Amino acid sequence: MKFGPVPLSQALGGILAHSLRMETLTLKKGDVLTQGHIGLLAQAGVAQVVVAQLEAGDITENEAAARVARAVGGAHVRLDDAFTGRANLFAQCSGVLVADPVHVDALNSVDENITLATLPHYRAVVEGEMIATVKVIPFAVPETIVAQAIASLPAGALRVAPYQAKRIVVISTLLPGLKPSTVDKTLRVMSDRLAQTGAHVSLDHRVAHETQALSAAIEQNVDACDVMIVFGASAITDRRDVIPAALTQAGGAITQFGMPVDPGNLLLVGEIKGKAFLGAPGCARSPKENGFDWVLQRLLADLPVTAADIRRMGSGGLLMEIVSRPQPRSGGASHAEE
Repeated sequence: MKFGPVPLSQALGGILAHSLRMETLTLKKGDVLTQGHIGLLAQAGVAQVVVAQLEAGDITENEAAARVARAVGGAHVRLDDAFTGRANLFAQCSGVLVADPVHVDALNSVDENITLATLPHYRAVVEGEMIATVKVIPFAVPETIVAQAIASLPAGALRVAPYQAKRIVVISTLLPGLKPSTVDKTLRVMSDRLAQTGAHVSLDHRVAHETQALSAAIEQNVDACDVMIVFGASAITDRRDVIPAALTQAGGAITQFGMPVDPGNLLLVGEIKGKAFLGAPGCARSPKENGFDWVLQRLLADLPVTAADIRRMGSGGLLMEIVSRPQPRSGGASHAEE
């Protein structure tokens, strides 16, 4: 692509680089100059204009952006028409965005003239939400560069994993100091969390905060759920504590205890009879975002959550303070809320 000032006699078909406003004519950046435009510019005393002129093998910014966006967009992603070198992509359903940074970086490393920006990898999204934008910087780029950008990542690399209508069994353990109203509020918050996902609390079971009793409750209810969540009357402090001990005694296995997300540090992730199991941290009683949300959202979208996945959540894992913390982190966080 050629770019720069040219005399009006050579400007026909050029793409105007900067807007021009005169009494008789207003031209916008990106307008393709016609013979009529040139005549009016000459009448206004304009001798030259700054334009971009396509060369052999070039394609326009809109065509380039559209091609890259079509290649990037995968399952449950909608693409809008490109304009001013930009093509926006939107979620076609509620779910979890899969936008692997490795793929995004690969495309952005091809050439500075083609860019891809996305929401964070594994971000929860709703139907109609903008999830990414492809922007071509100049007015045109060589078709070979576009082909390289498309070849840099798997086709359909950007996708939305839709939520599934899963059954959630919630077991709450009880101690004398835990008010029934606290458990009731936890269930309401849990239902609100699920509102956008299609999942629902299919069973609410309450049992003493004791290993044997909880283990029996887990065995009794595991067949009635797709995901089991235990809210403990007391926070988990060790793999041998009540909730993890009850899980293993019932025949389940611990995937990961603890996560590098705050709030959310004391999350327990496991499985039993092929069902996902979460020992919720105390902060999951609050509606504020915490590490529990990150894991639950993936599970509800049928995305695997391994120990390695959780350990990679530390970058960006320092979240906002939640009101329920008795003290700010700088003064010592409450273990019950982690």
